[in-house]
Amino acid sequence: MKVNQKRWTLSLILIGLSISLMAMPTKVNSPRHLTVILDWFMNPDHAPLFVAQWQGFFKAQDLEVDFVTPADPSDPLKWVAAGKADLGVTYEPRYLIAKAQGLPLTWVATLIATPLNCMISLQGSGINQIKDFKGKRIGYASGSVEGVMLTAVLKQAGLTPKDVELMNIHYNLTQALLTHQVDIITGAMRNFEPNEILQAGQKPKLFYAEEYGIPSYEELIFVSNVKQAEDPAVKRFKEALQEGTIYLINHPEESWQAFAKAYPELNNEINHRAWLSTLPRFARRPAAFDAQGYANMKQFLKEQGLLNNKPV
Repeated sequence: MKVNQKRWTLSLILIGLSISLMAMPTKVNSPRHLTVILDWFMNPDHAPLFVAQWQGFFKAQDLEVDFVTPADPSDPLKWVAAGKADLGVTYEPRYLIAKAQGLPLTWVATLIATPLNCMISLQGSGINQIKDFKGKRIGYASGSVEGVMLTAVLKQAGLTPKDVELMNIHYNLTQALLTHQVDIITGAMRNFEPNEILQAGQKPKLFYAEEYGIPSYEELIFVSNVKQAEDPAVKRFKEALQEGTIYLINHPEESWQAFAKAYPELNNEINHRAWLSTLPRFARRPAAFDAQGYANMKQFLKEQGLLNNKPV
């Protein structure tokens, strides 16, 4: 009898303990915070990121993502290498050069899977092929990679930089071309400058570097510090990014309207056109690595003397 009473007492204690545990508030882990430094201010090039944030795809992956605008386009590589940001948006050629210089970086995903860089003249100017560049004024913004690409393109037509007049016009590419300060601009983005030229009532003539001996490459990629490459949060980030890209492709105008509301200073015809022009160029599978394209660009940069002997 005493044994049964003890068992009954123990059972009551266990039941009471279970009820108490059930009544206690469940501890919820806070979302993992990721800092992503962009290549420039938020714009249509970053549409999948905006959509992933707007539609809650990052949140669904238990992520809290902050986007940082850099003071300089080279900042993402430096910040990520120094551990000041978890991920950075940068250009594949610049990443390869930085990696060869010893920065502890690695590719983790692709944002824009094709080149955007191009050269532009005005239709009716008589500049219809690369050999027509001879004796012309070519305006450029900045960057050693763009200069090397221009040199390689000129070589295809038997020309050298000495056969043209190079003018550093910083970031006033479209205006310099429209006002005839220069005859050609290089380093232009094919989703922006052509739309600006069209809006101004002129017709652009585009020259695509990948049609003149330059390997095709991924314009914008995400990099992380090598120490963080296997971080589960990075994998979840890529899954949310792909969801954002798919939603964007399926709902381009709805997504644009949300973007325009969130960034009213960008709500204009140029950015709307750029939004639509960039849609075909976003990576549908951001986590897919283009090994052959990577190798081709690496070899090109080596041949141009921009990489040392360190493995990249």
